[in-house]
Amino acid sequence: MFSPAPRRLFRLISARLRKGNILELMTTLFMGTPLWMWASFLSVVLVLLALDLGLLNRGGGEIGIARSLKLSAFYITLGLGFSGFVYSQMGGEAAKLYLTAFVVEKTLSMDNVFVIALIFTFFAIPRAFQHRVLFWGILGVIVLRGLMIGLGATLVAQYHWILYIFAAFLIFTGIKMLVTEEKEMDLSQNPALRLLRRVLRVTDDLRGRAFFVREPDPKTGKLALFATPLFLALVLVELADLVFAVDSVPAVFAITADPFIVYTSNIFAILGLRALYFALSAMIHRFHYLKYALAVLLVFIGSKIFIADLFGWEKFPANVSLGVTFVILAAGLGWSLWKTRGQTATPELPH
Repeated sequence: MFSPAPRRLFRLISARLRKGNILELMTTLFMGTPLWMWASFLSVVLVLLALDLGLLNRGGGEIGIARSLKLSAFYITLGLGFSGFVYSQMGGEAAKLYLTAFVVEKTLSMDNVFVIALIFTFFAIPRAFQHRVLFWGILGVIVLRGLMIGLGATLVAQYHWILYIFAAFLIFTGIKMLVTEEKEMDLSQNPALRLLRRVLRVTDDLRGRAFFVREPDPKTGKLALFATPLFLALVLVELADLVFAVDSVPAVFAITADPFIVYTSNIFAILGLRALYFALSAMIHRFHYLKYALAVLLVFIGSKIFIADLFGWEKFPANVSLGVTFVILAAGLGWSLWKTRGQTATPELPH
């Protein structure tokens, strides 16, 4: 199903490049998918990142709610539209699996918004600087998710029973979310933050948009490199995504083991996270009860592999999976909006 080992694949690519056979090279399978499909997807991602950094956020200033809503709609439309490409190259079944994975990943990424808002509030990061943290944070996420998905795909290809562990973990996580009362997160006691403050020189407050600055060391009087709270916020955003990836990566592997669908759905969901954050940060309180729908969704996704085995199916029907996913999320969203009607917004993030 999957391509040869990375070293063997690299030798194969090098040989075909030396022969000048580009067409044959681009049809080489990498993790079960032709290289030209991977290259096409990564090209789209690079163009989007360039547009984001250059045209869409020229100057790095504050992004308003109206603009962020438009950007969110653009990224969601693009993510959904990519299913057409998957359909044309991989068929209807793959397109349904991609859509299910994208919707699940997009919804799970909303949990990131809550934590990111808490991080920015804790460090008093003005909205004008938040885009810089999120942009570089998303770059890191693209790389880290790629490594995690590559490792997961390799393990699943070699040991199919790992899917049952993923499924059981998702069921456990979903039940835990349903029965465990949510506690307020105290970032001041975060072990990673305390370690960073011990090993790095950190300025007392922000230094504009800089992650690092050179300033006189109070102890020696000599110039030294200092990290700023903006860099600490970036590290915590990256660590928060790693924590969420522990749920989201097994969730998408429980939907499909195809690495191309797993990675593309993840990245399209993450690419819109920055816009989603600015769109939702002012109305996070309206989605408080959505976590219960996410919990039910995780239990459903984890149960699919066991249900398929129980009924002797080769796979859980993709159209049923997609339909149930939409119903659960729509019900959860409607319930959350109804329960929070008339509630005042949470205190606004620092400006």
